[in-house]
Amino acid sequence: MEFDFTALEAQSRYRLLTNFIGPRPIALVTTRSEAGHNNAAPMSFFNVFSHDPPIVVLGIQPRLSGEEKDTTANIRRTGEFAINMVDMTISQHMLVCGLGFDSEVDELSMAGLTATPCKQIDASYAAESPCVFECRVERLIEYPRRTLVLGEVVHMHVHRECMDAEGHYVDPERYQPIARLHADNYVTSDRQFVLKAPPITDFIKPQGK
Repeated sequence: MEFDFTALEAQSRYRLLTNFIGPRPIALVTTRSEAGHNNAAPMSFFNVFSHDPPIVVLGIQPRLSGEEKDTTANIRRTGEFAINMVDMTISQHMLVCGLGFDSEVDELSMAGLTATPCKQIDASYAAESPCVFECRVERLIEYPRRTLVLGEVVHMHVHRECMDAEGHYVDPERYQPIARLHADNYVTSDRQFVLKAPPITDFIKPQGK
């Protein structure tokens, strides 16, 4: 089958992109509302794009009505946000945060998560999250139906048990984030395996031999 994206309507593009590009990591994004309470919303248009500088990217679309989501409005106003990674322990809490509560509702409290003040930004994060990135907006890229948020990571919180004994590398037995495939389908990273490339000399013979 062939799909001409230059002629395809938006919903079909969304269906094809999200069905075949996956799994996509979930960012439970926490921000501070104008009234001072915690806003939390899950985003699956999210990934890391650079380590120097340390840049993560969110893609946030408006509500079906065209109105800007609370997360976007808060990020635009404060220039700050935190990304809480999601594992099975907080997967149901994450879904509660995405239910579309009114702007004055504190989603962290509603979901039963423990709000903890960030170190370098004015926002709170979920203490239950295995890994949290505090971010400041590096730039916003605006499209009619999507805002791309480039955030520079300024601080990171990690549960100690998610790291190896030296605190250098992640422990894959303990840190197992979930990711979204499509619709209500998710995957977990509890089935990990090692793939190592063969040496290039297996394919290219040394010159003169």
